[in-house]
Amino acid sequence: MKAFVTGGTGFIGRSLIRQLLARGYQVYALARSLEAAAALQALGAVIIKGDITDKASMRAGMQGSDVVFHVAAWYKIGARDWMEAESVNVSGTRNVLNLAHELGVPKIIYTSTVAVFGDTHGELVDEQYEGSGPFLSEYSRTKWLAHYKVALPLIQRGAPIIIVMPGGVYGPGDTSIIAETMLRFINGQLPVIPGADTLFTYAHVDDVAEGHILAAEKGKIGESYILAGPAIPLGEMVDYWADLLGRRRPLHIPSGYVKPLAPVIGSLNHVLSLSPYFSEESAHNLGASQMGRSDKARAALGWQPRPLHVGMKETLAWAEQVSQSQPPVLTDQQKQVAQVALIAAAILFLLWLFGRPKSKK
Repeated sequence: MKAFVTGGTGFIGRSLIRQLLARGYQVYALARSLEAAAALQALGAVIIKGDITDKASMRAGMQGSDVVFHVAAWYKIGARDWMEAESVNVSGTRNVLNLAHELGVPKIIYTSTVAVFGDTHGELVDEQYEGSGPFLSEYSRTKWLAHYKVALPLIQRGAPIIIVMPGGVYGPGDTSIIAETMLRFINGQLPVIPGADTLFTYAHVDDVAEGHILAAEKGKIGESYILAGPAIPLGEMVDYWADLLGRRRPLHIPSGYVKPLAPVIGSLNHVLSLSPYFSEESAHNLGASQMGRSDKARAALGWQPRPLHVGMKETLAWAEQVSQSQPPVLTDQQKQVAQVALIAAAILFLLWLFGRPKSKK
């Protein structure tokens, strides 16, 4: 079985390729540079130099594939190169899916995301739900376009596409905001949790990658499958990390006290070039619910993600190793910003504390 994979050097893609090779697939991995894909080549994948924004660069490598996994995406929050998102997530997806259909590939697995639902407002939704904005980020907006304006119309025209929709993905090697939050907590840089009421789902990267393969082997063409774990508020998740590591739990600040400061945060980020973690877009995401239920994937595909405590213990152990090997080094400017942030957090906490409605006796 020949599998052509885009995004193989990414977080989900690396795990997907490892598992495909272990199952005996012949894997052709698209990569923009051979150096970036050296680890995949060492595993046994055939590297195809190309880019999803260049349709012709994929043709020879994709020809004769039994299945195409389109995993590649632009995934950033608060990044300055946000204009790249549409080129990669929309135009790039159109290139991959159209080419696979033109070449007669019998199965095409497209990696969408529960982020296309936008804010589900506390509701744990299924694949039938359709959000229409406002979008929480440039990532979610462009992935919505790719899902509803590219993939679904192609399915209606007969393309053999199956859509998988991961929620929050965690695990060793993560570079997302989940991992950054974890590393900041381990490094003692998270004394408070702004937007502790923000809701995400959590699934281990290896389980999400396996869900892709199960979709290819057992999924029904034209269907979508949510690959999401349990939905947990951000504050509860960080408290859980604190309990596992024997650390002090941080103070929780509801999102309502932070989101009004989003424009100020954005201005500071623009002037000081802070981490995207401290961006206006990140602030706008606070308090949102990005949740989907995986009942369909469990029933139809036999998807069985590992228990959260098993995956989180492994991920925390990895994060502690990263923290020890790469201790944070703060510039004087960053230290000053951190001090200002702590003062602002303290003020916000006091406002929240004294602004709560008093209980009636």
